[in-house]
Amino acid sequence: MVQANGLRFRTMVDGPAQGALAILLHGFPEGAESWSKQVETLANAGALAVAPDLRGYGLSDAPGAVEAYAISNLVEDVAGMIKAFGRGSAHIAGHDWGAIVAWFFAGRHPEMTESLTALSVGHPAAMVAAAKDDDQKARSRYVGLFLMEGKAEEVLAEEDYRRLRAMYSIGPNPDAVPRAMVDHFVRSMSRPGRLTAGLNYYRANLSPGTGWSALARDINVTAPTLLLWGDQDPALGRLQAESTAQQMTGDYRLEVLQGAGHWLQFERPDEVSRSLVQVVTK
Repeated sequence: MVQANGLRFRTMVDGPAQGALAILLHGFPEGAESWSKQVETLANAGALAVAPDLRGYGLSDAPGAVEAYAISNLVEDVAGMIKAFGRGSAHIAGHDWGAIVAWFFAGRHPEMTESLTALSVGHPAAMVAAAKDDDQKARSRYVGLFLMEGKAEEVLAEEDYRRLRAMYSIGPNPDAVPRAMVDHFVRSMSRPGRLTAGLNYYRANLSPGTGWSALARDINVTAPTLLLWGDQDPALGRLQAESTAQQMTGDYRLEVLQGAGHWLQFERPDEVSRSLVQVVTK
């Protein structure tokens, strides 16, 4: 457990204390364990790997207010974690919502970002632009439900969280996330207030009037950046991935994982781990 930005965070940690620090940020609806294989691989490569339960998840603190999950708070959580480990900077990686937090963190704290590795989600400005595309609109239709307070919780929780469980099977590799891991994530999110906390990431940042578009345009990432994207991702399409290059001016690379879907740490654990090791130990 570490203190950061006024909250307590439960973290998975492995590797030598003096190793290069790598912070691994999970997405919805997961937890720190989504990075289990990558934490082990990074540690074996000599890095200090830290995968936290983000605010609202797992055993980390879960503020009740929707606005507590605004992107500005999520970014400062990461800054606080880096400081909690006695460092001034770190390699940052994120998947899904963790990737969005990582993009914003790298833009707002370039002095604390040694590298950025984003899984599935391209630059937020590319996401905003792609949201006008019919293909991405269809992929993102679920967000409308998630913004409905109370209704989303009811729909996802009914029939023993059947629809929430089904999310882990979307895409071309439906068995990639092990059943035991799905049970763990669902059990964690079934605790009082935790499903709402996860949905508040959407409500605090994607609801009309949150200023997401303007915030996204202001992100200028200068750290070396790698985007890993599965070309069969059912939620995040090709346009946002390929157009990310237009938002980048420095060292940037897109790596397309052929035949992979959304759950890249599980579908392609070796490739994700290898990419992270290359970045962190460079």
